[in-house]
Amino acid sequence: MKKSIIACFLLFLVSCKKQEVTNSADAIYFGGDIITMEGKEAQYAEAVAIKEGKIIFVGSKSEAEKMKGDNTVMNDLQGKTLLPGFIDAHGHMVYYGKNLMDQSLTGVKDIPEIIKRMKSHIAQVPGDGWIVGMGYAPLKMEELRHPTADELDQISMDRPVLIVHASGHGGSMNHALMKLLHIDEKTVDPAGGEYIREKGSKMPSGPMEETALIDVRNQRPAFTGEAADKVIKGASEFWVSNGQTTAMECGLGLGADDISIVENAIEKKILPIDLVVFSKESATDDVVNAAYGVSESYSPKSTKNATKLLSKRVDLDKRYINRVRLGGIKLWLDGNPVMAWMSDAYATPPPGREPGFKGYGQIPDSLIFSFFDKYWKTNMQINMHVMGDEAIEQALRAIEAAIKKHGMSDHRPVFVHCGYARPDQIARMKAVGAIPSFLSFGLYGQGDEIEIIWGTKRASNGMAAQSMLKAGVPFTLSHDAPITPPMIMPLISAAVNRVTSSGKVLGADQRISPYQALQAVTSAAAYQIKEEKSKGTLQAGKLADFVILDYNPLKVSPAKITDINVVQTIKEGKSIFKLSSPRAYTPVSMSDHRVRQYPRQFHPRAYTLVSMNDHHHETGQQKPLSKSQQKIVARLVQSAQ
Repeated sequence: MKKSIIACFLLFLVSCKKQEVTNSADAIYFGGDIITMEGKEAQYAEAVAIKEGKIIFVGSKSEAEKMKGDNTVMNDLQGKTLLPGFIDAHGHMVYYGKNLMDQSLTGVKDIPEIIKRMKSHIAQVPGDGWIVGMGYAPLKMEELRHPTADELDQISMDRPVLIVHASGHGGSMNHALMKLLHIDEKTVDPAGGEYIREKGSKMPSGPMEETALIDVRNQRPAFTGEAADKVIKGASEFWVSNGQTTAMECGLGLGADDISIVENAIEKKILPIDLVVFSKESATDDVVNAAYGVSESYSPKSTKNATKLLSKRVDLDKRYINRVRLGGIKLWLDGNPVMAWMSDAYATPPPGREPGFKGYGQIPDSLIFSFFDKYWKTNMQINMHVMGDEAIEQALRAIEAAIKKHGMSDHRPVFVHCGYARPDQIARMKAVGAIPSFLSFGLYGQGDEIEIIWGTKRASNGMAAQSMLKAGVPFTLSHDAPITPPMIMPLISAAVNRVTSSGKVLGADQRISPYQALQAVTSAAAYQIKEEKSKGTLQAGKLADFVILDYNPLKVSPAKITDINVVQTIKEGKSIFKLSSPRAYTPVSMSDHRVRQYPRQFHPRAYTLVSMNDHHHETGQQKPLSKSQQKIVARLVQSAQ
């Protein structure tokens, strides 16, 4: 009997030991502010436990410690803040990676500076490559215009030269590139774009806009081999160093080699984070066919190539293959802020445009209506670039027609940028289940110029986050990199403060709280890309995708949010970025966000924050302009005449 009791006791001990090993966590995080991002108000947890790449517990530290085993790593946050990993709701990772190999033109003051920078870049370009630069902004340059082909010929007379506007919606080329692509006086402007012609002639002068630029850029020689690797690896460094665990390429097909670059990343397992891909509308068939081929090739049941296997994902999201999945389609309905398609004329026409200018659309009704008719009830989600209210109107009409024909769907159409939406359109966006994604940093970078061009009423109600909240429309914040830096904290700061580069608050009534801004890059962003079941909040069963910040955005002055560092990024329980040591802050011009200096690549000028309670009444009347604004207006009007 005694032996039996001893045997049972030993069996009990073995059973307990086995239970402890089975339930022990791989790691436990504690000792800081852990914001779960669940609910309308901030909720905190004392600890988070993870196992095999997934969250297994969120709650008190004492309960989490019960999951501590011999091999559990205890991560003391030491007062830092842990959040769900940031999600890129609208960016161009592939496009950004390509631009890393080009000359930065951001912040140039005049055309001579463009020429100087581009000349310095020639030695880095292979003999058969195009000499490419990106990032100049005509409205911030002395000449208030794009350089001409004659001026770009000073860079090179015999090698192709292409420069791209900071918005990605315009650019210019030299005569060597025109000759190579057979662009001359007989070339017809593509729908939704134009080649700017020499005065009194049909000969293109170098500058081009919208689809004309796309047609030119599409013919750039492909990135292959090691260069293709560098495109993805280089871009990934910036995404992960800014806390993003999910990236986006929203326009695959802007370059003819985009598909091959992504296929290369899948084949070589280059990506450290997830990448959601949306195809450019004209490249949809090619992208879908490529995605089908990849899916078949990597399927365990495939007879095409049995040696390729679907990479294991802890959340078993079979849409991903080696961290890449096809999300849907991207349509461009209008252009950048100075080409936004409006229902009413601009307050001040942009350079080269006559009074009464309203911008213009890029695609016919027949195209967008056909896309929604075909894909409304499918898993191919449609993202649309819409800057002006007339572009938004075109999008809404297409969606409403699809609903009338097919019925409601959980499609979640994305209104990218949603620059200016009328109140009646916001209500209709709610009715069709739309999600706007605001490039909020544009309020800082271009707010002063946009107020002059659009007028105060439209500019103040641009990116109307607060109006969306009141209407019950979910929204996200996005950087649209490379149009702005692939950084998240400046997006949050811009949406909270709405301060322009001159220090003015533009549209105080549309400001949102820091928590609401955080939702827009975590839980709301996960909902937008239809991954809310595995990402966006800290809940048991979801992926262990985390970002750790040195300060809590909810507990610092709103003016200091942009200065918060990402100190660590964790993807499925594995650290993929860690700030080696905090460094003294050195302001870097926001003009060159590609400088490899972490954690901050730019620093908005210091400003005095207007109290969040001091919501000025926006009458819609034009307020007196400052001297600097008067100077810009005078130059714009002079240029337009």
